Amino acid sequence: MRITRRRILHFLLLGIGLGAMGGASVLRAEPARPQASPLHAEAVRWRTLLSERILPYWYDTAMDWKRGGYVLADDAVRGRSEPDEKQLVTQARMVWTFSLAHREGFSTPQRDYLKAAHHGVAFLRSAMRDREHGGYFWSVTADGKLRDGRKRLYGEAFVVYALVEYHRASGDAAALRDALELYRELQRHTHDAAHQGWMEHFERDWTPLPVGDRNAIVELAGHKSANTHLHWMEALAELYADSHDPDVRRSLTEALGLNRRYFYPADPANAAFHFHPDWTPSADPSSAGLSYGHNVEFAWLMIRAEQVLRQGTRFSLHATPSWPHFHAHVDHALAHGTDLKLGGTYNRGAGNGPATDTSKVWWVQAEMIAALTDGLGHQPANSSYQDALTRTFQFVNAHMTDARTGIWVDTVTSEGAPKSTGLAHNWKANYHDVRALVKFVDAFDPRPSVVTKPAAK
Repeated sequence: MRITRRRILHFLLLGIGLGAMGGASVLRAEPARPQASPLHAEAVRWRTLLSERILPYWYDTAMDWKRGGYVLADDAVRGRSEPDEKQLVTQARMVWTFSLAHREGFSTPQRDYLKAAHHGVAFLRSAMRDREHGGYFWSVTADGKLRDGRKRLYGEAFVVYALVEYHRASGDAAALRDALELYRELQRHTHDAAHQGWMEHFERDWTPLPVGDRNAIVELAGHKSANTHLHWMEALAELYADSHDPDVRRSLTEALGLNRRYFYPADPANAAFHFHPDWTPSADPSSAGLSYGHNVEFAWLMIRAEQVLRQGTRFSLHATPSWPHFHAHVDHALAHGTDLKLGGTYNRGAGNGPATDTSKVWWVQAEMIAALTDGLGHQPANSSYQDALTRTFQFVNAHMTDARTGIWVDTVTSEGAPKSTGLAHNWKANYHDVRALVKFVDAFDPRPSVVTKPAAK
């Protein structure tokens, strides 16, 4: 079946990709050479799976047409259940993915992914938006009643990210305005003007949570984290790509610089999870080590941020993409954090030593696929990247894919034995894996597009 989608425009300058222009997908950094690639057949296979199994699964099982938003409660062993809450991060991520699926041409009369995205946006606006204090609640009950009104920058960032992608899919100008409004709210309440960066954990009225507060949920209260600053940079890049707002540009430049300097430096062995607000290192035990998945995710999102910052500027500090920095992180993860025998990427390690947590988590495999795809766009003849990508798919196909649904399970051991068999839950939506697969198929099985961006409304 031939699937139409929006074409991603890419350009080359002296062998260095100029990247997707404003409003384009974030799917790859450079054009690949699909017809000559042994990965072409794998890309054709995944395009079919996206169309016929993966995206239909999320549409058929997650849509909560009666109460609003999405129900994320399914397990490969125990089956479906009723969730006790709907959490901001995954509700927003579902909006993002359904919007992307529509822009990529996967919508059909039976499954309208733009309708699915609109359904999620309506729930964010009606049930999760805090009209008294600004921002969005962390979680609500299954029927949309307030459960946790605290504000966490990690969750707010994904609302920005989702609204921009929904704007691209729908042409809804209000979505982009909402994203900009939320950005300005976050700048007022979370930006650290004294030391740069952003604080991350707040009560509903934006009172900061005290250091060590157990209500942080994501990372450490009173600290600045690699995880949040990575995803805030991700959201800022897409917001700037569509808004061209100078304040957003300054924030994106700041986030990119801080991530490169502190959290994901040029030597990946020195990657760090947390810092105190003044950028002194954290001695908290949870700050030890590094995450292979986050390191490679940063690598390709860094290139994307630099691409966006070059839009419309003749002279820029980001005129040359940081490919050496990119390859350092990907190569480090391949050298220390991947399974050379079975394939797949481990969860965590420390410095240049062997992996300390050899679990294989679904999102880590997805981010390695995304990074290797972009790496092969820059170095098409890199055989180690080709081999690693092939082995990753082999492992995912053999050990992580649920036969009933075609969805990847949450976590397996290094040998592929189940550890967590969740298919959908409040921390597992369709964002990491679908994003990586769309990036991969766009690179190695590109299709001409008849999908046009809708007029603004």
